[in-house]
Amino acid sequence: MTEAPLKLFNSLTRQLEPFVPVHDGEARVYTCGPTVYNYPHIGNMRAYVFADVLGRTLSWKGYKLTHVINITDVGHLTDDADAGEDKMEKMAAEKAQSIWDIARHYTEAYWADVKALNIREPATWSIATDYIGDMLEFAKGIADKHCYELDSGLYFDVSSVADYGRLARAQTDDGESRIGDVEGKRNAADFAIWRKTPAGEKRQMEWDSPWGKGAPGWHLECSVMGEKLLGFPFDIHTGGIDHREIHHPNEIAQNQAFCGCGSLDVASHSGAKIWMHNNFLVERSGKMSKSSGEFLRLQLMIDKGYHPLAYRMMCLQAHYRSELEFSWEGLEAALVRLKRMVMGVERLRSKFSQLHEFPPLAGSEASFFLDEFDAAISDDLNSPEALTIFDRVLATPAIPDEYRWPLLLHMDEVLGLNIRWLDRLHLRLRPLDAQLRTNEVEDKVFERVKARAAKDFAYSDAIRDELSAKGVEVMDGDPLGWDWKLSV
Repeated sequence: MTEAPLKLFNSLTRQLEPFVPVHDGEARVYTCGPTVYNYPHIGNMRAYVFADVLGRTLSWKGYKLTHVINITDVGHLTDDADAGEDKMEKMAAEKAQSIWDIARHYTEAYWADVKALNIREPATWSIATDYIGDMLEFAKGIADKHCYELDSGLYFDVSSVADYGRLARAQTDDGESRIGDVEGKRNAADFAIWRKTPAGEKRQMEWDSPWGKGAPGWHLECSVMGEKLLGFPFDIHTGGIDHREIHHPNEIAQNQAFCGCGSLDVASHSGAKIWMHNNFLVERSGKMSKSSGEFLRLQLMIDKGYHPLAYRMMCLQAHYRSELEFSWEGLEAALVRLKRMVMGVERLRSKFSQLHEFPPLAGSEASFFLDEFDAAISDDLNSPEALTIFDRVLATPAIPDEYRWPLLLHMDEVLGLNIRWLDRLHLRLRPLDAQLRTNEVEDKVFERVKARAAKDFAYSDAIRDELSAKGVEVMDGDPLGWDWKLSV
């Protein structure tokens, strides 16, 4: 195998750059995790599929990976800046529950989605409230040179560091229009390091500090946990493209202050050498926003009968820096593609089922396709091209099966579609509330296959009508073979 150099797009420099690790043979990655005040929607989960593919690629390239994903259970306000209510406190009040119970419930829901999408566990799930003491020490260390106090809290003066806003390319007041207007701020873009509890109020989450009882600002936690768990500078910081405009520029400013760093002409002064952002998942009905009340969750897909890995496939079919439009038709097409893969792999799986260990790679054909796959995934995680190469390996007769099987398994180490274990029966479109048992439908469909083979089309049609009356659509035109789905 001829290994291609890994190149990644750095949002800070707006350039494709070779990956050169800070520590030889290691890759240290920080991913902005969820604020656990509600269920994650499918757009949120695209960010973690992207980060997972990045982590898998780094492992594929031979790096020892240390990946940290934070859980924000304090400090995040409703407008992502410095105005509005605390998301956690607001949800706890609406549900009349303990804020700790709210955080636990939605954290576990997020972890369930992570598992369903075959996203690998990071080295550390860093819980924000576990690092309050560290946040206070970090804030005290930068307060004298970079912060000032107002009645509402301790604020970071963005003019005290070089190149504020370079990541967002928004260095004017107009470019920071989402920043809340707080009376007394020196600059429109200044942001809270510590938010004081207003007089007469009592919050469920609040701590003593030199600036009064209160809670940390949302941006502070990521700087603190990144430095504590990975050290400055670490290799890669990831997040959704929405973080590129406010959250990450503020994080970078804090990192510069903590390190005493100068200009962002040196990318590592930002705290990470490379900043990477996935683009939005777009859904035209407006159900991608949690403010809509009824938003699209992974569980809704599962309830409608879609295997969650169909959504992973949908994400892989688009480059992470491209917008991805969601539709149910698009999801079904991704499911069909996944089904094709699984059907191709099932024959190989049965042939090599006696192999319990990961089989070795061999053969010139395998080496050729492996080089192509490596080149695709090394080119800024080009997962659409990598999927195409996977499909070609399945479809190329010249590759002996003993080479094809390990080759596909090695490729899936990056794609994460779990083809070694995924069964076609898992991919049936069967809604959660369906009344028919799968084996009952299978028996009828098999009976119909036999009737059609015997040219008994009257009996075949009768079975089709019987199934249709029970909400089962027999898909005669299915290019993958005899198939069916239950109406949603």
